[in-house]
Amino acid sequence: MKTISLNERDVREAVSMREAIDAVRGGFIGLAGGEFEMPTRTALRDGQFLVMSAHHRPTRSAMIKTLSVNFDRAPAIAGSVVWSTLDRLDQLIADAGAVTTLRTGAAVGVATDLLAAPDADRLTLIGAGGQAADQVRAVHTVRPLRHLTIVSTNTRRARSLADTLHAELGGTEIRIATDPSSAVSDAHVVCCATPATSPLFPESALPARVHVNAIGAFRPTMRELPDELLAGSTVIIDELDAVLEESGEIIHALQSGVITEDGLTELGTVLTSAPADHGNRTVFKSVGVAMQDWAIARLLADKFLR
Repeated sequence: MKTISLNERDVREAVSMREAIDAVRGGFIGLAGGEFEMPTRTALRDGQFLVMSAHHRPTRSAMIKTLSVNFDRAPAIAGSVVWSTLDRLDQLIADAGAVTTLRTGAAVGVATDLLAAPDADRLTLIGAGGQAADQVRAVHTVRPLRHLTIVSTNTRRARSLADTLHAELGGTEIRIATDPSSAVSDAHVVCCATPATSPLFPESALPARVHVNAIGAFRPTMRELPDELLAGSTVIIDELDAVLEESGEIIHALQSGVITEDGLTELGTVLTSAPADHGNRTVFKSVGVAMQDWAIARLLADKFLR
C-alpha cells in the first residue's frame, strides 16, 4: 500500500488545461448517464468549510474533498482531495486549491467550447483572485484569444495577473479596467469569478451576442448575474440539485418568477443531445460539483499510481 501526496506544483505540472477540459467533459457526459453517486456537498459556516464526494460506479473509484474558503487570505482555498478505488490499496492525496481552480476552469472550457461563437476571441474577466487565471486559460484553450480585459477594483492584483498570463497568451492584447459595465460591452465571452453578493453589471451592458460564465457565487447569499440576463438567455447549469441548493442567481431568479426550473438545462444533457441553436445569449452557471474533482483526481491517479 502506498499513498502519493501531491502539492500545487505537482498538480500543475502533471495536468494541462486541455487534459482537464477533456476529462471534465467526459465526467459531465458520465454524470448525465447516471454513472455517478454524488451527494450534494456539505457546507458549514455558510460555505467556509465544504465537503464534497463522488463515486464513479464503472471504475469503482471515489473522491472526497475537504476544504476551507476564506477570501481574506491568499490562497482563498485550502484543503485536500483524496482519490481511492476498491481495486487496490493505494490512494492519492492532492492539493485541493489546485484541483479546484483547475476543474472549475475546465468546466468553463467545456461550456465555452459548446456555447460561445466559433470565432469568439474577446474575453472580459471580472475578478482577479485565485480562480481567475484558470478561467482565462480554459477559454483560451477552446477559443484562442486576441483581446483580454481584466476587471478588478484591485488594480495591483489585476496587473499581477496580467503579467502572469502575458507569457502564456502569446500575442493577446491585455488591458486592465475597473468598471464591469463598460468592460463587457464588446465582449464575446464574459467570465465572472468574484465573491459578489449583487449583480456585477446590468443586462443592458452586454452586447447582443455573448456567452457568460459565472462561477464565483456558490452560496444562496451570493450573486453575480442580474435576473434579466437569465430571463433572456439560454441557461446551462452544472447540476440541477446543486444550483437549486446553492446558486444565489438561480434561486433569486426563480423566486422572482423570471425563470422556471424547466428553463434550466444541465451541461451533461446538452453534451449528449443533438447540436442545437442556443440563441444569441447563453449563460453557464456553475457552483461546482464533486464529479469535476473526481475527473481531475482520476487523471492524477492514472499518472502517479501505476
